[in-house]
Amino acid sequence: MNGDKRRFTPELVLRILLLILFAYFFLGFMLVPCLNTLTSIFNEKTGGVRDPLKVIRFFMAGSMPRFVWNSLKLAICLVITVNVVGISLVLLTEYFDIKGAKILRMGYMTTMIYSGVALVTGYMFLYAGDGMITTLLKNAFPNFNPNWFSGFNAVLFTMTFACTSNHMLFLRNAIRGIDYNTVEAARNMGANPFKVLWKVVLPTLIPTLFSLTVMTFITGLCAMSAPTLLGYDSINPEIVRLAGSTTADESFPQARAALLSIILALFTIVLLTVLSAYERKGHYLSVSKTKAKLQKQKINNPVANVIAHIYAYILFVIYMTPVVMIIVFSFQNYTAIKARRLDLHDWTLINFFGTADYTYLNDRGREKTVVGAISGVFSNEKTLGGIKLSFILSAVAAALACIIVIVACNYIFKKKGKKMSAVVEYALLFPWLLPTILICYSYRTFFNSDAVWYVGNQNLYFGQNVRLLIILAYTVVKLPFSLRMIKASFYAIDEELEDAARNLGSSGLRTFLQVKLPIILPSVLAVFALNFNALFTEYDMSATFQSPNGITYAMVIQGMLADASRGANMNALGRRCASTVFIMIVSGLILYLVYGVGSRDLGERLEAKKRWRDRFDRLTGKRKKALKA
Repeated sequence: MNGDKRRFTPELVLRILLLILFAYFFLGFMLVPCLNTLTSIFNEKTGGVRDPLKVIRFFMAGSMPRFVWNSLKLAICLVITVNVVGISLVLLTEYFDIKGAKILRMGYMTTMIYSGVALVTGYMFLYAGDGMITTLLKNAFPNFNPNWFSGFNAVLFTMTFACTSNHMLFLRNAIRGIDYNTVEAARNMGANPFKVLWKVVLPTLIPTLFSLTVMTFITGLCAMSAPTLLGYDSINPEIVRLAGSTTADESFPQARAALLSIILALFTIVLLTVLSAYERKGHYLSVSKTKAKLQKQKINNPVANVIAHIYAYILFVIYMTPVVMIIVFSFQNYTAIKARRLDLHDWTLINFFGTADYTYLNDRGREKTVVGAISGVFSNEKTLGGIKLSFILSAVAAALACIIVIVACNYIFKKKGKKMSAVVEYALLFPWLLPTILICYSYRTFFNSDAVWYVGNQNLYFGQNVRLLIILAYTVVKLPFSLRMIKASFYAIDEELEDAARNLGSSGLRTFLQVKLPIILPSVLAVFALNFNALFTEYDMSATFQSPNGITYAMVIQGMLADASRGANMNALGRRCASTVFIMIVSGLILYLVYGVGSRDLGERLEAKKRWRDRFDRLTGKRKKALKA
């Protein structure tokens, strides 16, 4: 009897309830909707009789393979271009001695503070039919095609420079971790810098490059914002289009969208399987006992040195031009932006704050005024609504993902080595096996019904319920990344601390809240910040769930282009530039808190605090008063 009492403790009951809740979450919001998408492919009928292969036959006979081929072509080409540009960026800033490397690095990392629809907006502002550079080319060459920046070439160009942020994060860390003693040994044996790079440095980076290659391939395969805005027929935009179509418009669009989603999932699973098998082989590098910090290599050949510097600064101009132009034109008025003309007299804050009327001459030569036709980001109801909605949805989803992973990691480490802990871990990694568009499409079709009993027979795609659906999708998609980051922080917890707390009579819950959580909290906050940063301007999921009650900030920004073309809002392009600047500020602040302040150790923080105190003392004159006394 006593043993039974000890067995059924409140902590055990709580653990059982959490496992039941986790099973409900995994089965109901990860597995079942995706299985429903898979089975929907084989439910089409011919002459009233179920025909499992009807959709597949239609797929093979129609134009749908073109979308698959276009996505594959983009992914293959991106692997080449992104690796070439990404590797060169890291080498120019971290390996070779290039003048102004710190400034170059800042320019190359601008894609970390704006991405997706905001980044595509920046490139379109320069290269679209009415873009600045395109306008200059048209003036210089009258026969120049103004629509040159569209289709495959435009998407490849844009995504090449958009996807190098992973290289600047991961490959940069890998190359900075190389033991300089191995490089110096090769140099002492007479090898030139480029031979050392090819024979010594690059082989040590192969594991990281392989991972980056797989990530780039999946990114190209699942591209959404660039193909949608630049007019390229790929898989994801077609899935979103079919998801909003009906049988009155075309033949079984939902089943075709499901088939395309499954094809994407198969590609993703194969690539992740290959990556896992490659990583299990292990990669080792023999280094000296005392590791030396990598020192930058001088390019002794004068011609090669000049070429390297020219190449570095050309890339810098490509990266920085959209950023600078967007920031500058966000402070220009409607007429200046329309003419792509910079003028100090046209300087204004109207794209950010306030409203104004727009006056123009109609066909009869009379002045006509449209009240409030010009409005800023923070004065336009639609834009402000998108910001508020995205802020709330992103913050809630980022917090939920962290909470779920924290509880799961605590259980995984408590039950280390047991099957149940492995099941929980693999369940959280399950969304990595599927492309984001498949998860979102599955949610949209499965929960767009009153027959799902385990959500109270509520249609989650109807009305404001779609916001809950977006939060669920955001949370599920961010679980694998959150698990990988937060799980690493649990290894920093000394088991002796938990043993000491237990010996002092502390319960498991109290030990977790007062001992473990404070240790992992910095990492948790960093993951929350990165999740929020990624979700705040997320486009792919937003496009899938688009409805009158689910218009997020990314969809508002995309809609500004249509507003500008039809004159619905006269400064739509200016407000779009201002929106991009706002995104840069939010993303930059979060990255600074995570990788700047958040990455400092205690000594660095105390030193920074002392510097700020000294500056404050100098400004207020306290130091002079103290010296006089």
